[in-house]
Parts: sequence; structure tokens; C-alpha cells
Amino acid sequence: MSRRDNAVNRCRRCRLHASLCMCALIPELVTRTRLLLIIHRYEDRKSTNTGRLASVCLPNSEVLVRGHAGAPTLPLAFPPDTQPLLLFPHEDALPLTAFRGGAPVTLIVPDGNWRQASRVRRRVPGLAKLPCVALPAGAPSRYRLRSEVHSHGLATCEAIARALGILEGPDVQRALERVFQIMVERVRWARGEIDRAEVTAGIPAGSQRHDPQSGVSAR
Repeated sequence: MSRRDNAVNRCRRCRLHASLCMCALIPELVTRTRLLLIIHRYEDRKSTNTGRLASVCLPNSEVLVRGHAGAPTLPLAFPPDTQPLLLFPHEDALPLTAFRGGAPVTLIVPDGNWRQASRVRRRVPGLAKLPCVALPAGAPSRYRLRSEVHSHGLATCEAIARALGILEGPDVQRALERVFQIMVERVRWARGEIDRAEVTAGIPAGSQRHDPQSGVSAR
């Protein structure tokens, strides 16, 4: 199966191959916190992206795609009754825990590789003057679909889950982490890296492996 064929057959919502669609397992998580996901256009087209998966779970969210040639990102505006915070570990970042229990938060999360995400503060009008926040140290990432430049790096969905665990509570964090785990394990099964029995929530009946790198579909 070619990469193009593999893309055509993907679910538009969860981005997995149609035979592995996990939409029925995606929860609707109502939160006080508003999520604004700022995703680079190169990242947005990747099937291994996890930021959009988090946004699908969160009705109180918005996705902004940036990086289009000749189309600069317009200045951002935020609801007056929320505290906008940029989630990224810049050197001046404050601990996110300092904002727990205060005004509702608009959590701005850059999504892309490390280089793309680190530039968001300068490239997107309206972000430079906002407080930057960071997560406390935690368990290593469980993402296994790409190599990570930084040993402490997290997939975007993991970062959002941990941030909402602080702002919203552990139930929201656990729900997002479960969705993330299902997505990662189904992709790893499709690549032939793990067995069917190792996949959380199982594999839909009749599914085939669809790793575009191998060019092979197999039960």
C-alpha cells in the first residue's frame, strides 16, 4: 500500500486507518479550561500527530493552523474572563501549578517539532507578552511513534493531559492518556511492533496492518 493510498483511507476525525478507527472510544470531556492548539501546517498532515486527537476530546477547544506561505497568523484575542497561558518550557516559564484554582485558563499549546514549537512565541502575534508555563517533572513519555530530540519531551496529547490534570483534575488526565495510549498502540500494531493482545481496547475485527513503510498489508 502506498503512502498516498494509506492517507486516503484514513478517518478524518481520529486520523487512523479506517479499519482501525477509534472514534467510538473518544470521550467528550467538558472542561473549564479552554484549549487553543496552534499547529504547524507540516505537523497537521502527519498521521502520527497527537494534538488534534486531544482537541477532538475537548469541546472547549480550538485549532489554529499556522505556517502557510503568504498567510501570516492574525493577532490572537482571548476571552476577557480567562487567563491565557502559553505551555512551553521557555527559560522564563512559571510552574503551571501556580495557576490552579484561579480564573479559568485559556491554555495555548504549540504543536510541531521542537524547533517549530519554540518559535511560536515570536511568530504568532499576541503571544510574546503572555505568561509562559511549564509542567512539573514527571514520568517519561510513552510515545513510541517518532524519535524524540529531548529526553524529557512529551507528545502533545501527553502534555495537554498532564496540564489538564493540574487545572481540571485526574479524571480528565486519565481519560486523555487512555485515548492517547489506544492511538499509539493501534499504530504500533499496524506497524508490526506489538501483538494484538498488547493493544488497549483491542483491535477491530477484520483489521489489517497498514504500515506504509513496509508496503505490505497483513492480518
